[in-house]
Amino acid sequence: MMYQDLALYIDGEFVSGGGRREQDVINPATQEVLGKLPHATTADLDRALAAAQRAFESWKKTSPLERSGILRRVAELTRTRAREIGRDITLDQGKPLAEAIGEVTICAEHAEWHAEECRRIYGRVIPPRNPAVRQIVVREPIGVCAAFTPWNFPFNQAIRKIVAAIGAGCTLILKGPEDSPSAVVALARLFHDAGLPPGVLNIVWGVPGEISTYLIESPIVRKISFTGSVPVGKQLAALAGAHMKRVTMELGGHSPVIVFDDADIEPAAEMLARFKLRNAGQVCVSPTRFYVQEKAYDKFLARFTEVIGSIKVGNGLDDGTQMGPLAHERRIASMEQFLDNASQRGGKVVAGGSRIGDKGFFFAPTVVTELPDDSMLMTEEPFGPVAPVTRFKDTEEVLRRANSLPFGLASYVFTNSLKTAHQVSNGLEAGMVNINHFGMALSETPFGGIKDSGIGSEGGQETFDGYLVTKFITQV
Repeated sequence: MMYQDLALYIDGEFVSGGGRREQDVINPATQEVLGKLPHATTADLDRALAAAQRAFESWKKTSPLERSGILRRVAELTRTRAREIGRDITLDQGKPLAEAIGEVTICAEHAEWHAEECRRIYGRVIPPRNPAVRQIVVREPIGVCAAFTPWNFPFNQAIRKIVAAIGAGCTLILKGPEDSPSAVVALARLFHDAGLPPGVLNIVWGVPGEISTYLIESPIVRKISFTGSVPVGKQLAALAGAHMKRVTMELGGHSPVIVFDDADIEPAAEMLARFKLRNAGQVCVSPTRFYVQEKAYDKFLARFTEVIGSIKVGNGLDDGTQMGPLAHERRIASMEQFLDNASQRGGKVVAGGSRIGDKGFFFAPTVVTELPDDSMLMTEEPFGPVAPVTRFKDTEEVLRRANSLPFGLASYVFTNSLKTAHQVSNGLEAGMVNINHFGMALSETPFGGIKDSGIGSEGGQETFDGYLVTKFITQV
């Protein structure tokens, strides 16, 4: 089966072979080897750093109109190539084909929105105390940036960082996910074909810890952007802090869902069940802790479990598949660990609960009840198709429980009371609050968390904040 040719992308050239170390890229549905991914050598990293630094000297001076034009061409090419890129994402990441194509298609909007917004990076004039003085503030690109992106939404997470950095006038070295690399190589081809000058974007692969340390410690790199787990994010932030480098961190969460008695219970249950299983639950903003008010609990659980049990699991390329495999075998082991702990803590599995088959990394959509708040499933992000459902009595109680963890990324509230919606949206400690629907991750809205879930935002008018420095100029 044809699959994307994999390569490094350095200084405008696609590079592979040359005796470089390579690793197998595995199809999680079939466990077949799809291709060989080359790892960057130290010489490759040095070349990428030098190219990014050299390109920055000219790219930072380009007209925003020129940057905007390239981003618009990327959007056009993205829509044209969405099906083939999506197919490769299904092959190496596992999600159903429709989800994969949708991930690519929606990202054309990110390129378009940044194409517009980069033309509106404004400074300001400050009225002086002395009329002979002129005071202005300008915003300038910070410099060479390094970005590290995850395997669960390989196209989406990478393009967000690329368009923000490039739109701001920065240059970028990006290390994508070795488990699902095709989307990032495809992005390099999109920008290459759109006419992006050599060195503005560079793509490297390798052992994550080695690559990140080398790039962050380089004096050439001035800003770090990372999307991934909380422990790794803290390590990278600490390393960046030791070198006084700015960071944007979009880290993990453990998103609480609060369903009140007065909500439209069955539609909410069905909506949440399907959203929970998007990308097999491997989503940083996936609903993961379900708190249902006592009077609505039985009705909610019945419909939620019914929908969960009806989801068709299979190869993402097969017709009718609604949930694909987990991305790699270690996710299976993680699900089993969560369920072992749930059993030990008195949890009751009311749907699913085990691996499916012996080929591919498939796991049954699972619902667990009767868990205490200090159990593993209620305190650690499962990042998979396992949902714990528990009861609550009143608003104060559920807010206390929802806010009890160190995470603060996404949250969800279902109620038909304006008063309750206002109270809970104000009381939740989260970077994003969704009331009666799922409305995040749009190009025009900020995406980010608080507490251990991250620093800064991507998207919205905040998107360029991490890529710009502020300069004050005063003149007589």
